[in-house]
Amino acid sequence: MKKLALLIFFLWSSFIVFGQAPKFSNDFLNVGVGARGMAMGGAVSSTTNSINSGYWNPAGLVHVPVNFQVGAQHAEWFAGIGNYDYVAFGKKFDSEGKSFGALSLIRMGIDDIPNTLRLRAPDGSIDYDRLSSFSVADYAMLISYGRKLGDGPWSLGVNAKVIHRAFGTFASAWGFGIDAGILYRRDRLSFSLMGRDITTTYNAYKFSFSEEEKATLLLTGNDVPVSSVEYTLPKLITGFAYNWKLTSSLGFTTAMDIEFSTNGTLTALISSDKFVADPKFGFELDFKQKVFIRLGASNFQTILSDETPGKEEFSVQPSGGLGLKFGKIGLDYALTNIGNTGAGLYSHYFSLNLDF
Repeated sequence: MKKLALLIFFLWSSFIVFGQAPKFSNDFLNVGVGARGMAMGGAVSSTTNSINSGYWNPAGLVHVPVNFQVGAQHAEWFAGIGNYDYVAFGKKFDSEGKSFGALSLIRMGIDDIPNTLRLRAPDGSIDYDRLSSFSVADYAMLISYGRKLGDGPWSLGVNAKVIHRAFGTFASAWGFGIDAGILYRRDRLSFSLMGRDITTTYNAYKFSFSEEEKATLLLTGNDVPVSSVEYTLPKLITGFAYNWKLTSSLGFTTAMDIEFSTNGTLTALISSDKFVADPKFGFELDFKQKVFIRLGASNFQTILSDETPGKEEFSVQPSGGLGLKFGKIGLDYALTNIGNTGAGLYSHYFSLNLDF
């Protein structure tokens, strides 16, 4: 319990100490992984029990029910212009199932973007043979480890994550960060505490332009970027969940996550210029743990009305999905707004889990 108390203190103190920092980045890591979590509005930090726990809360990895599990997903948005992909695998480290390790890979990117910097030939004419394309993509690798504390209901988990951002041949960045989580699960009740980027995650950028490309940027009124550093502030996520046994075949899970951050998002439901509390709600109805119906609500905001200038409106992002479990195969689907950028931008989200 001393280790548990120390971790709780470190998670909270890291949130307070870095709370005054003015920058944040790596938004692609806020999207989520796995259709179950997306369908439930992201409120799964206390109920996660699959290979996807490496993202949501690594302490949940100890509740993966098999020795080895593989997970994968694919999603698209803006009519396939953007792609979001994820794959993960992990295994138990001991016969008692008290420890579990996992490796997760995430990519979000846009490919085949036209590069027009060299479109004009030296004589000023347009030469389409000089037209090329490039990709802009964000990558993350999460190395996760979860462990039970004795034979009790508590477990701990930690992520070490490496981040790479690539902008064609023009720019790239490397970053490193750490997440840590705590999970309490006894009978039907679950509670969790998850700290993201608890040491603050730093990305160091390096830019590379030819002299011709620099000249084109200056002639078109653009600045030539210089090497820089951006960083992601810590976030603290608390989770609560309860599983209700409706009948011998039907179960119903209610879950709530509250994400505390210091990014000053004044449109959030509970916010100030230095503090934000963002609630998320998830619901899951299951039939014999084989068929699942899921709903979620997240991204509660106060926004300006599109119809009445100056008027504020309440906004919420609903989500939903289905899940099927066939022996060692789990297939999940979600309909959700992958970008959290407004109504009408909903995407189909598919994920697959394989047990071994």
